Amino acid sequence: MKRSRINALIRDALSFFAEHQFHLPPFATWTPEDWSRKGEACREIVVRQLGWDITEFGRGDFDRLGLLLFTLRNGSAPGVPGLPEKPYAEKIMIVGIKQVTPMHFHWTKTEDIINRGGGRLMIEVHRADAHGELDTGNVTYSADGVSYTVPAGHVVCLKPGESITLTPEIYHTFWAEGERVLAGEVSSVNDDTRDNRFREPLDRFPSIEEDESPIHLLVSDYEAYVRR
Repeated sequence: MKRSRINALIRDALSFFAEHQFHLPPFATWTPEDWSRKGEACREIVVRQLGWDITEFGRGDFDRLGLLLFTLRNGSAPGVPGLPEKPYAEKIMIVGIKQVTPMHFHWTKTEDIINRGGGRLMIEVHRADAHGELDTGNVTYSADGVSYTVPAGHVVCLKPGESITLTPEIYHTFWAEGERVLAGEVSSVNDDTRDNRFREPLDRFPSIEEDESPIHLLVSDYEAYVRR
């Protein structure tokens, strides 16, 4: 992705969050210059990969296959000395109309995905078989405290205020219909380097063409920009 596109997406996201009265923590708007003056006190942000995360999954078509998210809080497994223990994580996401997050599951993470406003959030679900492939059997999940059993490939429609709980090894893919969706995620500890199993091999983080300077850093920028 071009850095100019990433910058534009962040500016748009800040406006979208403000429209929905969702407020981000202060470090969301730190500039690279701000980061250059930060030190050990901000270690938790860097180590636990809190902040902006924009990906087109290596396919170069963000509007069709992509996701913008901001990780607000996260723990670490099995834990990092000197940081507070947290067995949970929280993200806020913007899901575009017909913009797909590709089919994947998590080996250990249990997550609630919540429609916090906008259009309808559509989530297709499958079980994973013993080999990590799509199973043809029924899928059982919980949605706002109610248990459902549905056929493989069923598409769950979440309206604003509704949520779904996805346990480990439930394949899922999602997109928005009607309007963009402000989607929340509350989960156990998030580990994007080891806990994601995409049905097709994909790049989780983007390769960036630096056609202009970043206005705010992505989590994948920390290694290059932040003193540790």
